[in-house]
Amino acid sequence: MTHQFHPTSLREYDIRGIIGETLGEADAYAIGRGFGTRIARAGGSKVVVGYDGRLSSPILEAALVKGLNDSGIHAVRVGEGPTPMLYYAEAVLDVDGGIQITGSHNPANYNGFKMVFQHGPFFGADIMNLGELAKTGDWVEGSAGSEQVDIMDRYVQRLVENFDGKAFRIGWDAGNGAAGPAVEKLVKLLPGEHFTLFTDVDGSFPNHHPDPTEEKNLVDLRNLVAEKKLDFGIAFDGDGDRIGAIDGEGRIIWGDQLLSIFAEPVLKDVPGATIIADVKASQALFDRVAELGGKPLMWKTGHSLIKSKMKETGSPLAGEMSGHVFFKHQYYGFDDALYAAVRLIRAASTLGKSVTQLRGEMPAMVNTPEMRFQVDESRKFAVVDEVLARLKAAGAKVNDTDGARVNTPDGWWLLRASNTQDVLVARAEARDSAGLERLMAQIDEQLALSGLKRGPQAGH
Repeated sequence: MTHQFHPTSLREYDIRGIIGETLGEADAYAIGRGFGTRIARAGGSKVVVGYDGRLSSPILEAALVKGLNDSGIHAVRVGEGPTPMLYYAEAVLDVDGGIQITGSHNPANYNGFKMVFQHGPFFGADIMNLGELAKTGDWVEGSAGSEQVDIMDRYVQRLVENFDGKAFRIGWDAGNGAAGPAVEKLVKLLPGEHFTLFTDVDGSFPNHHPDPTEEKNLVDLRNLVAEKKLDFGIAFDGDGDRIGAIDGEGRIIWGDQLLSIFAEPVLKDVPGATIIADVKASQALFDRVAELGGKPLMWKTGHSLIKSKMKETGSPLAGEMSGHVFFKHQYYGFDDALYAAVRLIRAASTLGKSVTQLRGEMPAMVNTPEMRFQVDESRKFAVVDEVLARLKAAGAKVNDTDGARVNTPDGWWLLRASNTQDVLVARAEARDSAGLERLMAQIDEQLALSGLKRGPQAGH
């Protein structure tokens, strides 16, 4: 028996597709067979499985479990919940790996799979290998069963372990994503007053799309914070591994700004530690980490790549512009937006300042959001290579960790190829709007030299 995946579904960090078009039950079964084979060949026998609130998730879960079982792997089923709950289960239960069925922050008709292999990330070549195993039918044969384990209460209790925070008045927007029920349990364990929005799981996302990095999705939370005069607000993406936040004045606290807040108490506890952020993060963050006595490290975008770099450097804290925050300090090192929310309460308490004050003290930078525009898959990496070659030949100050990040007297700009979509990503940051315009002109000039221009915005 063999299986062919749709060419677009096997991605760098995970597996993703459109239900009924590029992803379905046969794919879920083949993923179970392939991942189960990898686990069995590594001497393992158990995998924990969870899923998000999408309408297609239960059907995919059943097919995935059958695939695992037919490879002789016992499935420990933790049911519906956020991705970090699955990561937690994989970390604390007696299992050899984990799979979360989730479409993350994609539209409702998408779904996918995020995997953990023996407590480490499973990505890149590992994911491509699942395609090879399926194509050749090189699967282990066996039979096994499954059991249901309810882990949500244990997970939520773990979020408040070591809690030393004060009482705040906070708004929480789960966007009808998988984090909702866990958020409802969490706020009961926290001091202060809590107001929740859209915590019922609904895979059709009736209120707004669950992606807190897009300003339009924070309107309801902003209104709630303003109306109730709350201290701050927290928002989650569809599977609870990315956090969004606003202060008491409704200003967005972006991923790199949250990291800047988290870094201070962590570096007090672990002086001189390496703090990692992706290439899209503000220069202000890297400067702040250095000022606090830490070692700032700029690294590639992508949760799997960041987790691997954290292991390698022993970093206690890392984050991405997109709202993935990774705490190894007093936690497990995976991206968990609910835990990041708890740490925001703790950081404000430890630092003795309101979240609004912490946000207000940050240097005023003028920057663009992440600009994403469609470019042919076959051209996206080539364009970045062409830009890098031209910049280096011209003697520009360029960092090529992940794409081209160029420093100029005005500030910096970035052009990189997305690993998960046929898009180029651009971003720029300056001290004033005139500087920002000059940086944007440089991006446009480089694109034009490669025969492109910034087109309409692509989604995530």
